[in-house]
Amino acid sequence: MLVRLTYLGAIRIFAWLFLMSRSSAAKNAEILILRHELAVLRRQITAPKPDWPDRALLAVLTRLISQALRERRIVSPRTLLTWHQHLVKQKWTQPPSTGRPPLPEEIRGLIIRLGVENPRWGFGRVHGESRRLGHKVSPATVRRVLRAVGLGPAPRRYPVRMEVRARTIHNLGVTAHPTAA
Repeated sequence: MLVRLTYLGAIRIFAWLFLMSRSSAAKNAEILILRHELAVLRRQITAPKPDWPDRALLAVLTRLISQALRERRIVSPRTLLTWHQHLVKQKWTQPPSTGRPPLPEEIRGLIIRLGVENPRWGFGRVHGESRRLGHKVSPATVRRVLRAVGLGPAPRRYPVRMEVRARTIHNLGVTAHPTAA
């Protein structure tokens, strides 16, 4: 892109040097012809689409003419500012932050395996065991992974009641399914 811009600039410089050697009458006639052609083209074309080197050259040359002439160009000052904003946006973009990295499948599989093979363990126990095995994972992550596969919290322990007067302990829930074998 830089090579193309340099080439375009060099061509324009040579064209200006050639133009300086011409007579004033020839220059005025050419200006009138070009203005008329431009008026005809403006009637036919709704929106020109210059590429990047054309935009850069137009932006530089527009600075050299008066304010009254700037308003009649195919490129308005607002368009020049928009081009500049786009160039700055392309130059100074940063990739969007993705947040925390995803949990590796190996650790996810371990958490699910611990939860399935030990149905009486809760989230805290699965978290503790995974930490003991050397994996850094938070309790909230363990809870989220187990809930995602349909494993809720560990079942409640069987309720135990103590009769204070008789000083006896009654185990009220011996089995979860009393009619089962």
